[in-house]
Amino acid sequence: MRSTLDRLRAFDRRRPRVWDAAVTAFWAVAAVLDYTSGGWRTVARDVTAPETLVLLMSLWFSLPLLWRRTHPMTVLLLSAPVNLVNIWTGAVVQAALLQLIPVFHIALRSSLRTLGTAVLVFCAPLLAGAVSIPGIWGRQIVSYVWGLVFVALLGIAVRTRREYTEALVERAHRLEHERDQQARLAAAAERTRIAREMHDIIGHNLSVITGLADGGSYAAAKSPERAAQALEAIGTTSRQALSELRRLLGVLRDDHPDADRAPQPTLDDLAPLIHQVRRAGLPVTLDLHGDPGRPHTALTPGRQLTVYRVVQESLTNTLKHASPPADAPLSATVTLTYTPTHIEATITDTGVGAPMDGQDAPAITLGQGIMGMRERAALYNGTIEAGPLPDHGGWRIHLRLPLEDRPQ
Repeated sequence: MRSTLDRLRAFDRRRPRVWDAAVTAFWAVAAVLDYTSGGWRTVARDVTAPETLVLLMSLWFSLPLLWRRTHPMTVLLLSAPVNLVNIWTGAVVQAALLQLIPVFHIALRSSLRTLGTAVLVFCAPLLAGAVSIPGIWGRQIVSYVWGLVFVALLGIAVRTRREYTEALVERAHRLEHERDQQARLAAAAERTRIAREMHDIIGHNLSVITGLADGGSYAAAKSPERAAQALEAIGTTSRQALSELRRLLGVLRDDHPDADRAPQPTLDDLAPLIHQVRRAGLPVTLDLHGDPGRPHTALTPGRQLTVYRVVQESLTNTLKHASPPADAPLSATVTLTYTPTHIEATITDTGVGAPMDGQDAPAITLGQGIMGMRERAALYNGTIEAGPLPDHGGWRIHLRLPLEDRPQ
């Protein structure tokens, strides 16, 4: 039954005029059959009413139903004087009950004020007939009024249910739109994170490769063995960078079972990182302060990755942009300080020149590297301080990261 109703509604939406014509024809045929079979005489108060008038009134009540949905109030107004004639003549054709159909559509689509006007238009001929013709109140008027009340309440109920259903559909569409929007935002955030990861991986490894290549070219003439070691380190670093990029991009594929999902670097990988930078020609010292036992294990993988990437980015910038001072070789220091509530990482170097991402020293502006560090730190309520050391004595990056999320 539900599928049949759905098909009828779909047909009505596609061809409303065909459905209106079919409904009008059905009721017109029923009204004519009531006339030709003499059924109207069983309820009439005056069976001597002209039969031609009875036929015309039956058609007048039924044919305007063609516009019952587009102009229901007009249909009701056209039927009101005919209904008055129907009552006064005593014919009381049953087709007069078809006025309840436009009343239903008014209750279904119009305001309560319009519905009240329709009720008055429907009841005015009945009240006029009740006043002028005694004895028809209980026989005819009450049945008309009960029919009117039932149809009006039915229209209001159907209208309320339809509005509720439309509200649910609208809410579902809104939630679907919000879900898609959240998915797009999550995808944008993921693309930003991947861009930072690729920046860290490519920037660091290319800087190390560049340092190794420069050192190898200098050592080629005097020490072929050192040059061979540099070439071997270049190959190792390149393979590591390629492996990390494949792992990062492999996760972006459509859930391929062979995609490599190895864990991201942690604090345990700082020693290999520093060793790699040292092989590239930058002496790096690692200092630990505090008890790294419990705070180290308390750090979440995301926080450990943040510390690792900040150290990696800072050393990469030193390799790329810092020049050694005139009186001493270029060097860097990484200091990790563990406290019960925070971990702090300080990276300093002794270089001179453009301190970050190619900017000039007199007008210091933070580049993409520092901005990426700050975004990473902000994810865990951490802070990044970056700037030159006093008296142009190098560059300093300071990360302060809480071990736990702060309550909102």
